[in-house]
Amino acid sequence: MPELERKLGLGDSVFLVIGSVLGSGIFLTTGIIAKDLPSPLFIWLAWFVGGLLAMSGALTYGELGALWPKAGGPYVYLRESYGSLAAFLYGWAFFWVIGGGGIAALAVGFSEYLGTFVPGLSLSHALFELDIGPLQIHPSSGQFIAVLSIVFLSGMNSFGIRSGARVQNAFAIIRIVALLGLAGFGLAIGKKAGIHAFSQALQGSSKATWSGFALALIPIVWAYDGWYSVNCTAEEVKKPGKNIPLGLALGTMIVMLLYLLTNIVYSIALPMEKMRGIVRVGEAASLQLFGPRGGAFLTALILLTIFGCLSASVIYCPRIPFAMARDRLFFRKMAFVHPRYHVPSKAITAQMIWSGLLCLSGTYQSLYEYVVFALALFFAATGFSVIILRLKDPGRPRPYRVWGYPVIPLLFVLANLILFANMVLSRPLQSLAGALLILLGVPAYVFWKKTSLKEESSVQP
Repeated sequence: MPELERKLGLGDSVFLVIGSVLGSGIFLTTGIIAKDLPSPLFIWLAWFVGGLLAMSGALTYGELGALWPKAGGPYVYLRESYGSLAAFLYGWAFFWVIGGGGIAALAVGFSEYLGTFVPGLSLSHALFELDIGPLQIHPSSGQFIAVLSIVFLSGMNSFGIRSGARVQNAFAIIRIVALLGLAGFGLAIGKKAGIHAFSQALQGSSKATWSGFALALIPIVWAYDGWYSVNCTAEEVKKPGKNIPLGLALGTMIVMLLYLLTNIVYSIALPMEKMRGIVRVGEAASLQLFGPRGGAFLTALILLTIFGCLSASVIYCPRIPFAMARDRLFFRKMAFVHPRYHVPSKAITAQMIWSGLLCLSGTYQSLYEYVVFALALFFAATGFSVIILRLKDPGRPRPYRVWGYPVIPLLFVLANLILFANMVLSRPLQSLAGALLILLGVPAYVFWKKTSLKEESSVQP
């Protein structure tokens, strides 16, 4: 039987973390959280705290990845800690909504920004219109580009993990250099022009509230989401006991630095009154600092960033349904490993088809909003797995032990439980609908579990 091959080194792991996290959030979030915070200082502090939460998760997942260096990451840790049902519900939500919806959202976002440069490829440019009774089918060229981008990147990943990693690494390096350039030129121009000096950073600090700060953290936490990507590809990482924890820590640390520098540039370019409520804050800051050319540069940078994040997602997302299928708890064909390229090619294809359908349907965003609250609960449960597995299996070799145990894992768990409670209270109807959507996985689990048991009994003499 062909197996996955360990071909990802430390650099690949670091770039995968950076590529999975560094999406469009940094360009769209700061103006939104500025509505809840009184001064630039608190904006910087909120991004720093959000980074610390991600780092606590990275340190925690580092021990889990080194302990169980298998494909599927969180699915494996939940299975070993709480049993197959809890793991299945996570994988169920991940394939149908979190992973599939996330890939679709990135692909459509990429086509939307591409339409800025080529209007004929925008989401508003309909290819044809077909009305069949109440059913209206109006596919756009933007949707076609979104599907095509998923197909292209899925194809690249089907030729081996190194093939996909090369594309991912290249885009990660380009984004790092571009963001550092944006920060460097922004700081230099801002200082020379005297635009919104740092002395204003403390203004309004007395108006800060805990509730406002907590609300600001929610979109920031999602802007850091994806730092666990290397755990999902753990079975393809060389020297996993070393490279997984180090890749998680270094990748998250670099993203924290890039996020902080970018937000300082925003604060230099835009006073708080001009920043509050602005969704495309990155574009507004670039226009202020660099003029129209700056706006075009920022749009191109966002385009590259989204495509790079899409590339990373296409790499790690299929590994979770692959792990489920290998446990006989999902479509069995998705456990197939290509005999030549040693990748889960059918899981990659299945994720490609489902994400493409979501792009064409336009329903991915509503689906994602329904279950995004559950991510925090799954994070908390997975973080607590470190403690459970130390109690259940204390003698198992641990190449890496999380620094600050048990404080760091417990802080990560507590932070995610607070976020979960806050989302449930603020969006009760969406949370209820999301919970029902996830619970639909229970009968599916029962079906696959019974099927698996029948197959096992038929094999036994």
